[in-house]
Amino acid sequence: MIKNDLFLRALKGETVERPPVWMMRQAGRYLPEFMEIKKEYDFFTRCQTPELASEITVQPIRRYGMDAAILFSDILVIPQAMNIEVQMKPDFGPYLPNPIRTQKDVDAVIVPDVEIALDYVMKAIKATKEKLNDEVPLIGFAGSPWTILCYCVQGQGSKNFDKAKEFCFMQPLAAHQLLQKITDTTIAYLKAKVKAGVNAVQVFDSWGGMLSPTDYTEFSWNYIQQIIDALKEETPVIVFGKGCWFALGDMAKSGAAALGVDWTCSARNARYLTGGNITLQGNFDPARLLSTPADIKRMVTQMINEFGKDKYVVNLGHGILPNVPVDNARAFIDAVKEYKG
Repeated sequence: MIKNDLFLRALKGETVERPPVWMMRQAGRYLPEFMEIKKEYDFFTRCQTPELASEITVQPIRRYGMDAAILFSDILVIPQAMNIEVQMKPDFGPYLPNPIRTQKDVDAVIVPDVEIALDYVMKAIKATKEKLNDEVPLIGFAGSPWTILCYCVQGQGSKNFDKAKEFCFMQPLAAHQLLQKITDTTIAYLKAKVKAGVNAVQVFDSWGGMLSPTDYTEFSWNYIQQIIDALKEETPVIVFGKGCWFALGDMAKSGAAALGVDWTCSARNARYLTGGNITLQGNFDPARLLSTPADIKRMVTQMINEFGKDKYVVNLGHGILPNVPVDNARAFIDAVKEYKG
């Protein structure tokens, strides 16, 4: 039994004394203890070494005592397992030297045996569970199929993912085949994570907001829905679509346990668009963690008041920034723990 199950209770919509709190990207780049590990090991070595991944996962829990841990990993371990080369270049980000641009490229992409290809992730989960000792739940995650396609086709990060959109619109058949392969791999991957011990999963649709509402349904949401349908009986599924406020109505009917909201959508609008019955997660602007600790505490309290303490998970509206001072991150967490509704 998980000793602090506040997060899991909030996902079920139960009445809680205060909302739970965790931060996207909490395991990582803003922590001095993470930077020490980063000096010694490159990015994918950190992901692929269970001892390192588990240590990085529990670092923020030791320091701040969030209500949930999220496994240190990356969404791009999926394409790596699918026979697509992915490099992580310092000060550049992801780089895929052989992007997917043709039907022939799609045909060469495999749907792997995730238990073999991503065995190191399952080992990291088991090592993390031992370190956490059932203190708090562990979240596993994956990128949405559309977001993964963006990197696979573009070959790197982008402000508009123009090549990814061109591929979808000019070669829709090939695009849908690639999306289905990614979806099938992701479902198998998340199911393996649940079997290995995660207590909930989150799907990150980081680039969903690049698409129009109609294209979003076709190229992103239909595939996320497959993932929810396959997982929802086994574990709570959280869906976070950055810039996807327009899809919140559909998302609320999907069977997801909770929906992430970014900072461009107000609490009031998010509750209205989702019908007011589903747990929401978010939506503090990560850059606002650069405000003073006193301001952060005030704004967090106001945010909880606007969302309401029940059916709500306090989080950022995207990942924490590398330049956030550790005391400011603490102010964010403490404001939630000290909340009196």
